[in-house]
Formats: sequence, C-alpha cells, structure tokens
Amino acid sequence: MIYLDHQATTPLAPEAREAMLPWLDGPGGTGFANPHSPYRAGRAAAAAIEVAREQVAALLPPGGRVIFTGSATEALNLAIKGSGARRLAVSAIEHAAVLDTARAVDPQAAILPVDAEGLVDATVDWPDGTELVAVMQVNNEIGTIQPVEALAERARAGGALFLCDAVQGAGKLSPPAGADLIALSAHKLYGPKGIGALWVRDGVGLTPLIHGGGQEQGLRSGTLSPALCAGFGAAAALARSNAATEERHLAALWAEARAALEGFTLNGSAARRWPGNLNLRREGLDVARLMSDLRDIGFSAGSACASGSGRPSHVLQAIGLDARAARGSIRIGFGRYTGMSEVIEACTRMAAAAAAQ
Repeated sequence: MIYLDHQATTPLAPEAREAMLPWLDGPGGTGFANPHSPYRAGRAAAAAIEVAREQVAALLPPGGRVIFTGSATEALNLAIKGSGARRLAVSAIEHAAVLDTARAVDPQAAILPVDAEGLVDATVDWPDGTELVAVMQVNNEIGTIQPVEALAERARAGGALFLCDAVQGAGKLSPPAGADLIALSAHKLYGPKGIGALWVRDGVGLTPLIHGGGQEQGLRSGTLSPALCAGFGAAAALARSNAATEERHLAALWAEARAALEGFTLNGSAARRWPGNLNLRREGLDVARLMSDLRDIGFSAGSACASGSGRPSHVLQAIGLDARAARGSIRIGFGRYTGMSEVIEACTRMAAAAAAQ
C-alpha cells in the first residue's frame, strides 16, 4: 500500500520501537517493572519515564511541565474540564475533542469563525468574561497554520487561559509561544498509539479528571507505561532533530502532488499551511468510488475521527463549502518515509480515476 494519510496516524519510527523494547521484557527480564514501585527495577522504569518527559518537553516552551495522558483527547479534556473555566471560546475548525468537550462544559461556547482560507483572524473578538480560548496550531483536515501566538497574547491579556491543540504541529513547527496549555499525541509524530501529553504552564492550576493513586503529579492517576513513554520520547527527540530536513522533503512532495492533481481545487490557504497536508476538491467527485477504485492507496475523505459518520466535514463547511463540495473533497497526507515515486504513482492514478468518473 502507498500510505498517504499521515494526519490520521504516522508509522512507528524504528528509533521509537527500539526505545520501547527494553520495557516490554517478559519473564526473566526486569523492564516490565511498575515504574511506581520503590525497588531497583521500578526506579529504572521511572527514570526512563523522566528521560522521555524531558524529550517531550524539549518540543514545548520553557516554564511548564509535561503530564503524560492516554491520548491527546484525554489531554484536551483535562485542560478544558480541569481548568475550571465555564465561559469558553473555540475556533470553528477545532477537533471534536475540543468542540464536544467545550460544548459539554459551556453549551453557549462562542465559536470563532474562520475565513475562506481556513484561518482564524488574529483580531477576532470573543465575549467579555471568556475564561478559556482554544485554537489549534495546525488543522488536521486542511493543514492551515493558525496565528496562535497572537491569539494567545490577546487571551492572556484579557485574563483568559489559552489552550492549543498542537497535535499536528508538535515536532514540526516552533511551539505555540504564550499558550497556557498545549496538547500533543505520540502517534502523530511517529511514536506509539495510546499515549499523549498535556503541557501546563507554571502557575496554571488544574483539577484532575481521574482519581486513584495520584500519579503524574496528582493530575492523572494510573500506572504509566514505560514502553509507551520511551517510544514517545524517542519520537519527540527524532522529530526535533529532523524538523528542517523533513519540512523540505514534504514541501517537495506537496508541490509534485499539487501539479499531478491540477484538475482539483485546493481547500485552505496555499501559503499558511503545513506541507504534509493536501486537501483538494473536484466538482462532482464521487469520493467513495475513488477510494474503492484505489484500495491500495491510503488517503482520506476527511478527518479519520469522523469518517463513516455520513456528515460533511465541519471544517470544510466552516470555510464556506456546501455539503456537495465538502463530500467531493479528499485529504492526502505525506510523511517522513513517503517517497517521491510513491507520490507520483498515487497522484497520477488518482487524477486518472477521478477523470474517468
């Protein structure tokens, strides 16, 4: 299969896998020890977790702490619910983990619009008394890069916390300066599934969602997996060291794919976007048929979390597309291990299959 769906998930980096293996020992080894136990094997596992915590923290601003969670969704729930904020403002193109949680906390949450390019206006107004503003760094569907630094500055000046979903940007872009809370996910940066993290700025207090043993600085009870933490840490370190090289590689793939699919219209900004994402639409395109015709190519009809729902993408609707245009859109996601020849083959076949409809 040619895999072109890196916004949904990324393959596990070999370096991350190698970092995980010592902590998956069976009988006869010691790597399986509980990291919260006081004996030597437990302390070794705990030390591995702290190394990983530092590796993840290196992707984030100074002056904060990293709390490991089971996913970015959990991290976002902890940030929103744990903050105690009751009046919220969130962008219209947030992931469901933010939108649904915000609406559960504040049914009247203000929805900040985006323009036709999928960008939040850095001067957008939100209601007086807003206690938490949430805008993602890079949109998972259309790849637009939001002005989070400017929005964070305005939020904090007005007394509100600023939450940034950096799942698609962590390890690729500079961390969102000025944010109070930042969520990220290991499996979106070539780490393992089943682990995420919430960065919390020093001085920001949270109430835990999960009670029990008081692990993770009292904010997230439960036994941590040293293997998952180690894999996350190794993936974070690799992403940090390779960021510039990867961006150049992805930009070359993006340009080649865009040229091969010239009959399609770009969704989202052409300038303010991450080059690992290409979201396109074509008049009258039957995406279900296209995917059936190209079963050996992994691409998406929209967000992986919403696929199969039958609902048009809320992101594409937010940029002004009607339901028909939204349903005629595809998302192609490039990654670290994607080859140019794969992109040329896949996009040539996509173009031919779409033209044949």
